[in-house]
Amino acid sequence: MEFFFLLSGLFLGWSLGANDAANIFGTAVGSRMVKFKTAALVSTIFVILGSVISGGGTTETLGQLGAVNALAGSFTVALMAGLSVAIMTKAMLPVSTSQAVVGAILGWNFFTNSPTDYQKLLEIVGTWIFSPILAGIFAIGLYFLAKKYLGSTKIHMLQMDAWTRTGLIVVGAFGAYSLGANNIANVMGMFVFAEPFQNRSMFGFFEFTGTQQLFLFGSAAIGLGIFTYSYKVMTTVGNDIFKLTPILALIVVLAKSLVLFVFASQGLERLLISIGLPPLPLVPVSSSQAIIGAIIGVALIKSRENINFKIVGRIATGWVITPVIAGLMCYVALFFVQNVFEQEVVAPTTPDIELSEQIEPNSNYHIEIN
Repeated sequence: MEFFFLLSGLFLGWSLGANDAANIFGTAVGSRMVKFKTAALVSTIFVILGSVISGGGTTETLGQLGAVNALAGSFTVALMAGLSVAIMTKAMLPVSTSQAVVGAILGWNFFTNSPTDYQKLLEIVGTWIFSPILAGIFAIGLYFLAKKYLGSTKIHMLQMDAWTRTGLIVVGAFGAYSLGANNIANVMGMFVFAEPFQNRSMFGFFEFTGTQQLFLFGSAAIGLGIFTYSYKVMTTVGNDIFKLTPILALIVVLAKSLVLFVFASQGLERLLISIGLPPLPLVPVSSSQAIIGAIIGVALIKSRENINFKIVGRIATGWVITPVIAGLMCYVALFFVQNVFEQEVVAPTTPDIELSEQIEPNSNYHIEIN
């Protein structure tokens, strides 16, 4: 039964791969510098590595927003988030999986009367605003660095073309790793507290935790989504918003990847704390928002009039609608799962009762000492 409930998480992983792979290699494939099959293979390998090795940090943040502690509840949350992303993907819109998951978790919170950490919610929503701005800033900075370097060197056109292709693949691999590390919480984070898998010792050398097993299954589903359904969305990101040259494509992907990395890196968090600086929150940010912020950043420097603001407006509308749709769908689905299919969508918890509350103040007690 546990594996049946995991199917919705795998479906959500497929939806993320189909949609968010465009944010890794969309610009490279759209500019025809990297073949789709190469992009899909590199993306899949490094998404799995990033998920299993570095995916724990952002999962904790989602757990603080809402700890979905029953498998049927986790199944419903993941399924409704995946459906909302699939609907937007069908419309060829690179929407935010992070927003779909947050909306679905809030739907679970409201249905089960579970507390919502509004400070954590505000922190997450703040990153939805800040991450595309930060990506745009990174892209502008990288653009000027590249312009200064390329303007002072004489490189043959063919050599530059080869370097650019290699750079797009390397940066895409980094982007895929960052996507896995940052966004695997969106795919499998709601199953962590339900604990469907036990820790296993692998070859006597290291322990493969239940959470890492979840992340492995989820990242494999992401890879399947990349191979089967991501090409159309790649062309939307790669061509329709702003025509990118290969160099600009490299800059945009690197800027986006840096944003995902800084919001998923526990090492960076510890470093900032050690030197007395406030850490960035470990939050599953939207790769769609980051990539579009980076594209608009370089477009503002290059040629503002060539930005397709109609496409940008459609995508922004999808960002607003997605969490609302996911939350409403999840609330309604939970009603049917609980009342029609008679499945437990929230595990009962035993509240801590103080000793003073267990003893009635006006009662008389007889203590016998043997």
